[in-house]
Amino acid sequence: MDDNKREMLKNLPKIDEMMLRIEKREGLAGFPKEIVKESCRTVVESLRARVVQEKGETFRLPTPDETDDQAAEIIEGYRSYRLRRVINATGVILHTNLGRAPLCREAIERIVEVARGYSNLEYDIEKGERGLRYDHVRGLLCALTGAEDALVVNNNAAAVFLVLNALSEGKEVIVSRGELIEIGGEFRIPDVMEKSGARLIEVGTTNRTRLSDYERAIGPETGIIFKVHTSNFRIMGFTEEADLPSLVALGKRHHIPVVNDLGSGCLIELDRYGLEREPTVRDCLAAGADVVTFSGDKLLGGPQAGLILGKRAFIETIRKNPLNRALRIDKLTLAALEATMVKYLRPAEALADIRVLRALTEPVADVRKRAKRLAAMLRRTLPERIDIKLVTGLSMAGGGSLPTQEIPTLLIGLRVAGLSAAFVEERLRRRELPVIVRVADDQLLLDVRTVDPEEFSEIRDALKEVLAERCVKTPPTRSISGQARSDKRGK
Repeated sequence: MDDNKREMLKNLPKIDEMMLRIEKREGLAGFPKEIVKESCRTVVESLRARVVQEKGETFRLPTPDETDDQAAEIIEGYRSYRLRRVINATGVILHTNLGRAPLCREAIERIVEVARGYSNLEYDIEKGERGLRYDHVRGLLCALTGAEDALVVNNNAAAVFLVLNALSEGKEVIVSRGELIEIGGEFRIPDVMEKSGARLIEVGTTNRTRLSDYERAIGPETGIIFKVHTSNFRIMGFTEEADLPSLVALGKRHHIPVVNDLGSGCLIELDRYGLEREPTVRDCLAAGADVVTFSGDKLLGGPQAGLILGKRAFIETIRKNPLNRALRIDKLTLAALEATMVKYLRPAEALADIRVLRALTEPVADVRKRAKRLAAMLRRTLPERIDIKLVTGLSMAGGGSLPTQEIPTLLIGLRVAGLSAAFVEERLRRRELPVIVRVADDQLLLDVRTVDPEEFSEIRDALKEVLAERCVKTPPTRSISGQARSDKRGK
């Protein structure tokens, strides 16, 4: 290490001195000393690493004001909410990275009402004694699906895990090789089964599994026949699978319960609206499945939850499993789920008010009308150097649902003279209220199918802000001849 680096290391800011200066700054008083100290240490350690790694003599140590500013920015950052609302203009309706299903207005209102005070979460008001949290939604779920009983946990992976542990710990679970799927976050059905204590018995092949394959695998150690709906992919071509009624009949002959994991549970017959056929929860229960599991925040359009429905005897066994307490849902999820399920009592209301269902079933002609409204709003307010046009395209269900379904949509295509689409996309994404869009062929694309009309003005303001910021920071330069030329650095 040369003498220059040694000198800079010796002159690194003193943490105690930084703390004294920062604590006198307006707006930073009252923060715990531990947070202030750790923020100062982060700045100093970063500088230390920079000095050691730097090559040449161009690097200089920042002034005390500059280092204090860096530490203050870290401290202030703790007060900035990391989890926040975004505008989804991607056209992916159940975008896992963007929180999947937005809640309907009534679900949000119920969360606020229940959260603002005490609630009867586990209190039976009529009897004046302890109750079960599941009772708030059990009746609704049973009425809407035909189930004998219902239980809710915190997500569908938890639901599958709990069911397997409760009904087949130490026993064999028979499942088709073609249904050993991987769900989001690299969680695989075989891994969930292994952790549950059940022993996986694979039958058939990836593309063809017959009823006889299941029957040959049945033995004295068989605990469950497990059917998984491959909601996040489809195998096309030379395929064969044993349907649910056949598996139910097989299970009855051998006195083995049949569990059907739907993944994306659906209560509406989507094929009535031009979408691919998706088995409903009622269909599966009517076919005789002993237990059905599915997610609350996918096609159902509610909060994240894992719903377990089925025959009363099996649900009671699952409910009594000690793991159920570790996987149970909280009062806010229950409030949102109950409000969502109430919507399904009038299917027309569910289609209109549950945003996921509305986005999936909205006719493309209506999407076009909304796209024209937004395009007209943008043309009125944005600079003339922006080329705005309507583009036909395709939306996706997303969230591991309806994987082969292409949903016609209308997009707004934007090109800004002198700026690349990638640059504008990044600026929109980094705003306090991020707008998440597509980029293709150096064109910004906003899919109106996933944009609520109430968000139109926010998109307009976001674009105005990004373009105004760019104009202020990088004004047009002039050539030697004095002719104005546009700034190309955004490309």
